[in-house]
Amino acid sequence: MLLELRIRDLAIIDSLALPFTAGLNVLTGETGAGKSIIVGALSVLVGERATSDLIRTGAEKALVEGVFDVAERRDLRDAFDAHGIDVDEGTVVLKREIGASRTRAWANGTPVTTAVLAELGRALVNIHGQHEAQQLLDPSVQRRMLDAFGLAEDLARNVRDAAERYAQLVRERDARAASRADAKKREDWLRHVARELGDARLKPGEDAALADELRVLSHGKDLRETSAEAAARLDGDDDAILGRLADVHRALTSLQRIDPSVAKLQEAYDTSYYQLQELARELGAYSERVDADPARLAAVERRRDLVVRLIRKYGGSEDAALAQLADVKRELALLDDVADENGAATDAMVDSARGQLASLARELTTARSNAGRKLADAVQTILPHLGLSGGQFGIELRPLPAIGADGAEDVEFMVALNVGHPVRPLARIASGGELSRVMLAIKTILARLDRVPTLVFDEVDAGIGGAIGTQVGDAMRRVADHHQVFAITHLPQIAVRAQHHIVVAKNAAGGVTTAGTTVVDGEARIQELARMLGGDPDSAVSREHARELIAAVSAANAPRASRTREKKSGRR
Repeated sequence: MLLELRIRDLAIIDSLALPFTAGLNVLTGETGAGKSIIVGALSVLVGERATSDLIRTGAEKALVEGVFDVAERRDLRDAFDAHGIDVDEGTVVLKREIGASRTRAWANGTPVTTAVLAELGRALVNIHGQHEAQQLLDPSVQRRMLDAFGLAEDLARNVRDAAERYAQLVRERDARAASRADAKKREDWLRHVARELGDARLKPGEDAALADELRVLSHGKDLRETSAEAAARLDGDDDAILGRLADVHRALTSLQRIDPSVAKLQEAYDTSYYQLQELARELGAYSERVDADPARLAAVERRRDLVVRLIRKYGGSEDAALAQLADVKRELALLDDVADENGAATDAMVDSARGQLASLARELTTARSNAGRKLADAVQTILPHLGLSGGQFGIELRPLPAIGADGAEDVEFMVALNVGHPVRPLARIASGGELSRVMLAIKTILARLDRVPTLVFDEVDAGIGGAIGTQVGDAMRRVADHHQVFAITHLPQIAVRAQHHIVVAKNAAGGVTTAGTTVVDGEARIQELARMLGGDPDSAVSREHARELIAAVSAANAPRASRTREKKSGRR
C-alpha cells in the first residue's frame, strides 16, 4: 500500500508530505484548494504524461515521490526484481523528476524508463475518476471485467492466442492458394524458364572460367611456341642458360678452397640452379599441354555464347539466373503432386486450429454465461444501496458472426436505472453520476479479485448527495476492507467513514499561493465535517451535527469491525 506521497514544486504545491494508512483515506477541502493536483501528482508518479507546465512558478523542476509497502506481496516484489530493482525490506520508493526539457524516473534509486515506471505503477495504484467511469462504456472494458469476475482471464488469453494462430495459418493457406493460382496462370512461361535454365546447367563463376579458357584457346599456337622457346633458352643445349652456369659453379668451388665463408654463396647458387631447372621443365610441360584444338575452341565459344545470353536474359549474373531458376522451381512445385500434399497438410492444420479455437471459445462462452448471471445478481443487490433502488442490471452476450480474438460473443452491460423502464445498453442511458455509482458497484464486487493494492477514487461522488452519499460511502468502506482506498470527496457522508482524513487548504506565503495539507482528527475533523455539512464550522449547532454524524457511523461500523477482526483472526 501507499505509505507516503511527497510532492515538491508541482503546480501550486511548494512542498508536501502526505501520510496514508490502510483502509479508507479521504482528501477534502474547498473547491480549488489543490485536491486534484495531488491526484494528478500521483498519476504522474505512476507513469502518466508529465509536461514542464506542471513545474511551480519560479522553480527549476518538480519532484514526486511515493513510498509503498510491498512486504506481503511476493508478486509485486518479483515484478520489480524482473527489472533488476532491489526491494529492500519490502519497501519501494518511486520517484519522478520533471524538468524544463525532460523527465527522469527512479525505482529504489535505479533509473527506469517512463514505460517501466508505468508498468510498475499500474501494479501498485489504480486511479478511478469520472474519466475512468466513462471507460465502463467501452465494450472491451466490460468484457475484461466479466472475465476477471469469472476467473476466465487465462481462458480468454488462450482463446486470443488460438485465434492468432488460426488467423496466421489461414493467411499462410490463402497466400499459398494465391501463389498457386498465379503460378497456374504463368505455368507455360515458368516451365519454359525452368527448361531453358535447367537444360543449360549453369554454374556459379562459369562465365569467368569460360572467358579464361577461350582466351587461352584463341592464342594456343603463340602460347605453345613462346613457352617452348623459353624452355629451350633455359636448358636446350650447351649455349643455354643452365649450361653456361657451369662456369659460375667452377668459380665458386675455387673461391671456397681459399675462403670457406663463400659456402653460403654456393647454397644460393644451388637454390637458383634447381629453380631454373624446375622452371624449364614446367615451361616444357606447359608447351606440350596447351590445346590448340579448333573443335574445343568452337565448343567453348558456343557454351560461352549460351551462358552470356542466359545471364543477360535472367538477371545479369550466374547467381541471379540461378536464383530465378530456384524461384521458378518453387512456383512450379505448387502445381506438383508433392505441393498438393503440402497444401493438404496446411488445410489439415487450419482445420485443427479452427477446431481448437472453437472448443476454447465454447469454454469461454460457458464461463462468461455463468459469470454474467452471478455478476448481474451481485450488482443488482448493491444498486439499491447506492441510491438506485429501482435499478436493474444485466449482462448480455451477443454472438459474433465468427469467432475471433475476443471469443464468440460481444459482452454488453444492460441497465434500467428507473422503475418501469426496459433495460438498455449502459452507454445509452447512464448519466455521469449514475455511471460512477454503477462503476463503484462493480468495483465493490471485483475488489477481492483486483490485485492492485491501492485504489484512488477522484470525485466519483459528483452529482450525488444525501442518503445516496451515505450509501456510496458505505460501498467505499466495503472496498477498503480489501484494498487501501484513497478518495477525494466533497460529501461529509463519505468523509466521515474514513479511517484517515486529510484536509487540503490554500494559503499565501510571500505573496505566492500554495496548497498545504493537514491530517485532521478530533476537534479539527469535527470542524472540517461541519464545514462540509454546509453550516458555520465554528457554530455549536454545526459542530454538534458533525459529532452526531461521527457517532452514528462509529456505531454502525462497530459490529462490522468486530466481524473483520474475527475473519483476520480465523485466517491466522
